[in-house]
Amino acid sequence: MRRSLILTVAAAVAMVLLAMLVPMAILLRDYALEDRLASAALEVQATESVVSGAGDDDGDVSVYLERINADSETLTTVLYPGNRQDIGPQPGEDDRVLQARQTGQARVDDVDGGAQILVPVSLGGSSGGPATTPVIRVFVPEPGLTSGPTTLAYLVLAGLGLVLLLGALLIADRVGRSFVQPIGGLATWAQTLGDRRTPPPAASGPREVRDLGEVLQRLVGRIELLLEREREAVSDLSHRLRTPITALRLRIEALPADEERARLSDDLDRLQVMVDHVVSEARRSEREGLVAGTPALALLADRAAFWVPLAEDQGRDFTVSVPEGPEVPVHASEPDLVALVDVLLDNVFTHTPEGAGVAVTVVRRDGGGLVLTVDDAGPGFPAGVDVVRRGESGADSTGLGLAIAQQTATESGGGLSVGASPTGGGRVAVELGPPA
Repeated sequence: MRRSLILTVAAAVAMVLLAMLVPMAILLRDYALEDRLASAALEVQATESVVSGAGDDDGDVSVYLERINADSETLTTVLYPGNRQDIGPQPGEDDRVLQARQTGQARVDDVDGGAQILVPVSLGGSSGGPATTPVIRVFVPEPGLTSGPTTLAYLVLAGLGLVLLLGALLIADRVGRSFVQPIGGLATWAQTLGDRRTPPPAASGPREVRDLGEVLQRLVGRIELLLEREREAVSDLSHRLRTPITALRLRIEALPADEERARLSDDLDRLQVMVDHVVSEARRSEREGLVAGTPALALLADRAAFWVPLAEDQGRDFTVSVPEGPEVPVHASEPDLVALVDVLLDNVFTHTPEGAGVAVTVVRRDGGGLVLTVDDAGPGFPAGVDVVRRGESGADSTGLGLAIAQQTATESGGGLSVGASPTGGGRVAVELGPPA
């Protein structure tokens, strides 16, 4: 916006300056030419006296013309009729010279490169007829860019135009800055709306920009109010569901110990997990903000080590490989990373036989972030089942585990993929992107 405003002002001012300075330059040139013509008219009077006084003696006229032509920008020539030789740098006659000689009247004509003054000289006596009248021709060249005072005038005009253009650009830059800086502050604040520690920017700039800031702040306030009401509604829902869930659990425990009781108990556990997940997701923005960032190397290694005792009890070969060096932040909160590791390893421990090996590998991701890979030596994933899709697992479970892991991966800017491990079991690779 600022650049566009400057370019627009520059184009408009440049056109105005051209429309103003070009006619002024032409007018200056005409004034300079008029001044030269006035000086040349005085010079013609002196030359006329010399020519009329010399009579038939061309020597005095020639010496005089050499002297004045050497010291002046104009060129003076005396044109004699008949066979008498012309004296000066521009000999030769044309229709204008003949007309001036015939009429006996002086004239000023525009010619190529400037103007000329033609003055017939009366010699007096019986020799004053048109056939014997010499004509003084003074050629006055147009003032050029390098001709004395004209050069200074052109420089003054060019300097004035440059000053006006720079002044207009400076004003346009100030006006553009008065718009851009407040809008930039609003944009920066809008990018950090998830961080409640960031106060709104102070109202500044033109009235329209201040109105925009006030409207945006009111909009943010309404959104926060709606989010707060939603979180309260979800929390209230979780509290309301706990009572019937507890009552159901008590009734299930009162049933005889058989397969039906176990099945109902598992279904109730899955329902409890789903409710807890809904509450956790509803409070995500309050818990971690819009842009979460967590150093992940040590956290993933420590959480994977948490499962080592269980692996030893089940006789599993459990390995954890984490690169050394500086920490790598990822776009995910600490609870989400802990839940991610727990989901992946719980999936392995639940759906593979005891004694099946497990390998957890963490590597740095190109472009920032990490890749977490979990390989097992179990039977692998069932064919024809999208195990990542919510509600489908291919086993007796809720199907939420890998779906939650995929959600964590995609929200961090990465993704989740499943396949076969080198030992023929299952492999889950989770890419975690860097913080924005």
